[in-house]
Amino acid sequence: MAKQVVPEEKRRRRRPTRSGTVLSETLIVEAALRLLREHGSAGLSARRLGLALDCDPSTLYRYFRGMDELTLAIGDALIGEALRGWRPTGDWRTDLHAVGLRIHAAYVAHPQAAQLTASRVTGRANELAADEAVLDVLRTAGFPLADTVRIYHAFIDQTLAFAALDAASLALPRAAQRADDAIWRSTYARLPAATHPRIAEAAPLLSTRMVTSAYPTALEMLLDSAQARLAAITAAGRRP
Repeated sequence: MAKQVVPEEKRRRRRPTRSGTVLSETLIVEAALRLLREHGSAGLSARRLGLALDCDPSTLYRYFRGMDELTLAIGDALIGEALRGWRPTGDWRTDLHAVGLRIHAAYVAHPQAAQLTASRVTGRANELAADEAVLDVLRTAGFPLADTVRIYHAFIDQTLAFAALDAASLALPRAAQRADDAIWRSTYARLPAATHPRIAEAAPLLSTRMVTSAYPTALEMLLDSAQARLAAITAAGRRP
């Protein structure tokens, strides 16, 4: 049977932890992010959180029904971090570009948490706010509803997919990261044109491009496609 979750306002009136801290969802999520950063997903548990917050692990279930619900709250917190301070400018391309880069940056700033949450749908306040904002930007720009949903789908999934990919690389041990990056110089850059002509001609560029995230380029390509689609829609609407 699921444990009862105590409403936020009632939790705040409960006595503090042994160290004098009054728990909240935000405080628990912040502690969880620290544990993920230090120990990875395997190190996130109610027992470790209890130790970190100086409280009995069972106390956490007043705030979250289980660790999976906490995982969703962590993902929602990353989206909230991304949106903090963002305001639409009225230029749809500028706005989507900014939102995409912000979400990607928020996730890769917490690579272990990103790996755990990028594929999840939270249904929580920050995720809903982000989805509403993206849909509104597209609709206000003049995209028909079907195109809006299609572009929104590609935009969100592309952003989170690159965030997960880049986070997985950043979560590797430093030695593994350096070894992976070095292969572009030690292996690809030394392949002879006689056997691998296309790699050989591209090697200088590959060695510099492939060690960085492709997300900014992919985002620009997605926005170029959306802009071309909007131009076609506008032109069709002007035809007699």
